[in-house]
Amino acid sequence: MPNAPKAAKRTSPWLKRIVGGVVVACGAAGLVYAWIPKPIPVESETARRGPLRVTVDEDGRTRVKDRYVVSTPLTGRVARIELRAGDPVVKGTVLARILPADTPLVDPRTHAMADARVASANAAALQSRSTIERAKIALDSAEKDIARTRGLVKSAAVPEVELERAELLLRARSEELVSAQFGADVATHELGSARAAAQHGKGRDARPDEQFEVTSPTAGVILRVLQSSEGVVMAGTPLVEVGDPAGLEIAVDVLTVDALHIKAGAHVSIERWGGDAPLSAHIRRIEPSAFVKISALGVEESRVNAIIDLDEPKPRWQGLGDGFRVEARILVWEEPKALVVPDGALFRTGEEWSTFVVEGNRAKVRRLVLGRRNGVVAQVLEGLAEGERVVVHPTDRIVEGVRIAP
Repeated sequence: MPNAPKAAKRTSPWLKRIVGGVVVACGAAGLVYAWIPKPIPVESETARRGPLRVTVDEDGRTRVKDRYVVSTPLTGRVARIELRAGDPVVKGTVLARILPADTPLVDPRTHAMADARVASANAAALQSRSTIERAKIALDSAEKDIARTRGLVKSAAVPEVELERAELLLRARSEELVSAQFGADVATHELGSARAAAQHGKGRDARPDEQFEVTSPTAGVILRVLQSSEGVVMAGTPLVEVGDPAGLEIAVDVLTVDALHIKAGAHVSIERWGGDAPLSAHIRRIEPSAFVKISALGVEESRVNAIIDLDEPKPRWQGLGDGFRVEARILVWEEPKALVVPDGALFRTGEEWSTFVVEGNRAKVRRLVLGRRNGVVAQVLEGLAEGERVVVHPTDRIVEGVRIAP
């Protein structure tokens, strides 16, 4: 018993050494852990297969297909036009009345001009008849083509897309015939107006209350009144615009570099037009002549009009009128099962495209061969397999081999 305190005194230095060693070891481990680089948290996405659509998105304006600017056939004093924009008219409705001016209504020169106008209007009427015949021939050919195509589709000799093209062509030919008939009506109306003006000008006993009536060449509505107040007008002065709002088309000006990839018949989605759902439409044609337009940033751009026809029934878009703004999404290319990655995962390496692939807990640079891009995702042709994860929006801290935490 008397030796126990001495034993405790002999063991206490060793205990202090052990505790001190543990403290030093823990401190050293803490320092080492603090200096070890920690994984960088990143956002990642999986390369997957899915539909990829490449579109051209531009603003457009609606416009009436067949619009007619009705002008006065002779010089005189036009009475105040009481019609207003939106008023319905039928063929032959009196649009304006031309009264004799204070000066003589006609002279020998006017006689000659009136006769020449009659001859020109007669030639236009003959030409319109020829246009109708050509449109009927084209329509008959389109009807035969669609009947032939239906038979080939039933026998699986041609794909169904050929039948769709034939149906679109038949609709286009039908519209061309209707337009040609409208043109013939206008030409006939112009011929009658020219003859009436010529006969009216030859009368020497014009009374102060004598008047000449300008009538509508077709049925529709008044789009614009160009000369509403009374006043003296010269021959050829536009008075009103007449058209049928049921025959609407959409003009979208696209960049010429995008127009090269847009084909007639391409599907178009009309959005933000004021309705609850987008409207289905298709490209009828790309106009052959481009024009220069100044962008919002002050840059000169070469653009061309793409003319679009609506495929929806009129009750769906009956609220649309002439000159309304819409947004058109034109389908240029589509692949239902493309291997895609987010556009934000791509970066340039010289002349090639690359991405960071997640391998374990490391970031590895992978060179890619890309196909189509739509600004959101990109098609990968080579360099990546389905299911691999890529880093999205990598910062400058992400380099080859760095530890990451997806």
